Amino acid sequence: MVTYEVTAKVGSHLTGEYERYMLGQHIPDVLATGAFTGASFHIADGGLYQMRYEAESRESLERYLNEDADALRKDLIGRFPEGIELSRREWDLIQTWKC
Repeated sequence: MVTYEVTAKVGSHLTGEYERYMLGQHIPDVLATGAFTGASFHIADGGLYQMRYEAESRESLERYLNEDADALRKDLIGRFPEGIELSRREWDLIQTWKC
């Protein structure tokens, strides 16, 4: 499994609009690509958001990055040209534990 993590630092004047866009459009659009088996959306203090998308394989993530990511990123930047800083990371699963 591979986790694709996107972290966003969102200006306080945009948080409500950003959350509505992410929940109502962007995250569903990302999942509709079929590259991911699930996602989670987190918030921390100071307007810091994290989206985690779970892919079954590196190939699924690469397909998303090569075929879908550019258009979805352009849509997000078009809606929020200022006030949001994004960073992205890819995580390979080593092991999980269940309690």
